[in-house]
Amino acid sequence: MWINDDVCYQALTARDARFDGQFFVAVVTTGVYCRPVCPARIPRRDNCRFFPSAAAAEADGYRPCLRCRPELAPGHASVDARGRLARAVAARIDEGGLTDNHLSALAAELGVSDRHLRRTFSDAFGVSPVAYAQTQRLLLAKRLLTDTGLPVTEVALAAGFGSVRRFNALFRQRYRLRPSQLRRRPGRRYQDNLDFQLAYRPPLDWTRLLAFLGQRAIAGVESVVDGVYRRTVALPRDGDTVRGWLAVRALPGRPLLAVTLSASLARVVPEVLGRLQRLFDLGCQPEEVSARLGALADTHPGLRVPGAFDGFEAAVRTVLGQQITVRAACTLAGRVAAELGEPLATPFAGLTHTFPDAARVADSGADTLGGLGIIRTRVKAIQVLARACADGDLVLAPGAAVEETLARLQALPGIGDWTAQYLAMRALAWPDAFPAADYGVLKALGETSPARARERAEAWRPWRAYAVMHLWQSLEKGQQSGQQ
Repeated sequence: MWINDDVCYQALTARDARFDGQFFVAVVTTGVYCRPVCPARIPRRDNCRFFPSAAAAEADGYRPCLRCRPELAPGHASVDARGRLARAVAARIDEGGLTDNHLSALAAELGVSDRHLRRTFSDAFGVSPVAYAQTQRLLLAKRLLTDTGLPVTEVALAAGFGSVRRFNALFRQRYRLRPSQLRRRPGRRYQDNLDFQLAYRPPLDWTRLLAFLGQRAIAGVESVVDGVYRRTVALPRDGDTVRGWLAVRALPGRPLLAVTLSASLARVVPEVLGRLQRLFDLGCQPEEVSARLGALADTHPGLRVPGAFDGFEAAVRTVLGQQITVRAACTLAGRVAAELGEPLATPFAGLTHTFPDAARVADSGADTLGGLGIIRTRVKAIQVLARACADGDLVLAPGAAVEETLARLQALPGIGDWTAQYLAMRALAWPDAFPAADYGVLKALGETSPARARERAEAWRPWRAYAVMHLWQSLEKGQQSGQQ
């Protein structure tokens, strides 16, 4: 639903960070569009035009502000079906989802018709998916030119342009600049690491978010040390696998996370940044969540629902964690990575391998997994899960049809309602997921019946996953058994 233009102007005059990324304001007299938090002088009301997306502003002939940089605006979290579909499509496009796939393939993956996808997307963003994708490619290129030392040719390819000539022409036409004019450090080398910033709407409880991820870090793949999250990365691209590493830390006093990627990840920058936004739940709108949760959220404002950098990886670790401690599950998952993943040299002690993809796990022998200390029933569950993911029968990513995915998960051996709901929270980024049978949830509520827990949780819809995080946190550091 579009925000009233008068409300938008009020938010602009107050530079209200809660609206950052929810709309963009274009100034008729300058031909530039900005975020509502732009530090530039506030324009007169009659000179303002408001748009639901950067793409809609550019489609109307406006170019992005070089001060507030619209490409850095935080994303969104949606819970209604149409809004969730539109945001899921936008997220896939942001991550390069239309570079290698047509819209029809994306629609099929999300379980909707091509026509419904286009109509829903246009209603939400004011432009077609193709127009949105073009704008996102240009904004990504602008970001790469500003923040990295990649050559212009590499920038064009990383942003999804098949032709450097087409990129140069479109960039100059849309932004009235040559790509080289955006270089902050013209002498920066291509071999340098790639540095970016990701914005969020405060508050963000970074300490507790890192504690949650650190307790569940897979040995050899992830680590949390001195307030920095680090991990290895392996992503498919053009029939190859791109490997590298990343590190993320919070910037004190600013609603930003600083991200460093190895130069080897240049070809998959959009996807990596998108996955990090999901992992740290940067699309969250804390004001809306707190308003629904009430007193439950008062103790720990800014508590987020950690996502998953890779849905399959998270699913394997979750299945391994059934009926054993979190630490033991991380150790077993680390053995899987060491046995079936690929070695990777990183500058960080303890990060040594990438996690294997679903096809590699599905094709491994039962004796191989069993030899790692995994019991027979878990081996079977993991291999069936891996085959379903490898064949495309199961999609563990935001945007997948929630109810259908939950049903498919629970049809697999060794996966019940608890595991399915937990993966809905993290891999599907479903904000209303609720593992009612979780021991910690029941203990925090003082209940013994999952049915009774569901009944009480009705008051927290559609943000029950956030309620779960607060309930776990209320049990002294969230270390109760049953929480994976």
